Amino acid sequence: MQRLKERHARRRRNEELDMDWRKVVSKGNNITKDEKELLHLVTLERSSVNDISIDGEKELDLRVFSYAHVAAATNNFSSENMLGKGGFGPVYMGHLLTGQNVAIKRLSKYSNQGIHEFKNELILISKLQHMNLVKLLGCCIHEEERMLIYEYMPNKSLDCFLFDQNRSKLLDWKKRFNIIEGIIQGLIYLHKYSRLRVIHRDLKASNILLDESMNPKISDFGMARMFKQNEPVANTNRIVGTYGYMSPEYAMKGVFSIKSDVYSFGVLMLEMVSGRRNNSFYHADQVISLVEYAWDLWQEGEGIQLVDPTISDSCVIYQVLRCIHVSLLCVEDSAIDRPTMSDVLFMLTNENMPLPLPKKPAFSIGRKAIGANILDKESNAHSVNGLSISEMNAR
Repeated sequence: MQRLKERHARRRRNEELDMDWRKVVSKGNNITKDEKELLHLVTLERSSVNDISIDGEKELDLRVFSYAHVAAATNNFSSENMLGKGGFGPVYMGHLLTGQNVAIKRLSKYSNQGIHEFKNELILISKLQHMNLVKLLGCCIHEEERMLIYEYMPNKSLDCFLFDQNRSKLLDWKKRFNIIEGIIQGLIYLHKYSRLRVIHRDLKASNILLDESMNPKISDFGMARMFKQNEPVANTNRIVGTYGYMSPEYAMKGVFSIKSDVYSFGVLMLEMVSGRRNNSFYHADQVISLVEYAWDLWQEGEGIQLVDPTISDSCVIYQVLRCIHVSLLCVEDSAIDRPTMSDVLFMLTNENMPLPLPKKPAFSIGRKAIGANILDKESNAHSVNGLSISEMNAR
C-alpha cells in the first residue's frame, strides 16, 4: 500500500513535466529531425518501459524534464553548480523541486560526442538496473539542448580520490578492494546477466562514480555497444575510448568484445594498487605505461614496489600481489588468453586457487623500468591518458 501511494505521488509530481513535453510534441513540424527521433524514442520508452521487468523491478522511471525545471535546479547552470567537465560536456549539480539532488550532463555544442552518444546512453541506462551502475533518471531536450539527468554521487569520481595526494589517503586498501569488487560485479552484470550484453568501451577511473558510502557505480555509457548474447565479437571503423585503456586488438584493428573491457579493467586495477595514472611513469625521458612498469617489476619479483605508499600500513600483501597478478592476466596480448570478469572475481576471492603465469603484455616493449621515475599524482605534465576519443579510424 505504501509503495502504491509513493507511485501515485511521484506521478502527480511528474504531471507538470509531462504537460511540458506535450507542448513540445504539439510543435509538430517545427521541431528538428533529431528532436523527432528522440520524441519517438522517448514516447516508445515511456509506453513500453513499465511492461519490462528487470531484476525484479517492474517499473522503471524515465522522466522527461522541462528546460525551465533543469535551469531552476542548477541556478541557471551557474559555475558554482558545476561538478566538472567531460567529453560529453559540463556536469552540474541540480536540486529538484522534490528535494532530490541530481547530476545533469549537458551536451556541449563543441562536444566530440553528439546525438548518437546521447541516444545510446538514454536507451542503454534506462534498460540497465544494478547497484554498481549509475542510475539514469531522465533527460531534457529543448531546441539545441540535450541533457541527461542522473542520481547524484556525492563523492564524485574515483580519480578525484585515487590520483590526489591528500584525498588518496582516505582510500585504504579495504576500501580500494571493495571498490574493485563492485566494479567487477557491475561488469559481470553488463557482460553476462543483463537482458542486453553490453560492452562499455571506456572503462577508467573518471567513469567510476562513488556514492556516500564509497560504493562504485560505472557511468558514461555514451560509447557502449549492445551485443546479442550469441554474438562474441564485433568490428568497427569508429574506434572510441581512452588512450592507455584500449586493448591492442581494438586500438589496432577495431575488434572489440567483453575482453576489451577486461583489458581496461586490468589497467584500472593496477591504478587502484599503485595510486598512479597509467601514464605517470617515465624512463630515459620517455613516458612508459603502468602496464610496462608493472610487468617489469613482476618479472624481477619486485611487484610489491608497485603498491601505493599511502596504503602500505593497511594493505594485505598477498591480496595486493594477487590483484597485480590478475591484472597482468587481464592485459595479455591475446583476447582469448584474458579471463572473463567472472573468472576475475573467482580468482580474487579464492585465495588458494593457483593462478596461471601471465604472458608479456602487448604494449610492453621490454624496457627495464625498475628505476623509473614517478611523476607527482597531481602533475598534468602528461594528460593524454585522460583523453577520450570519440572517433578514430581502425587500421
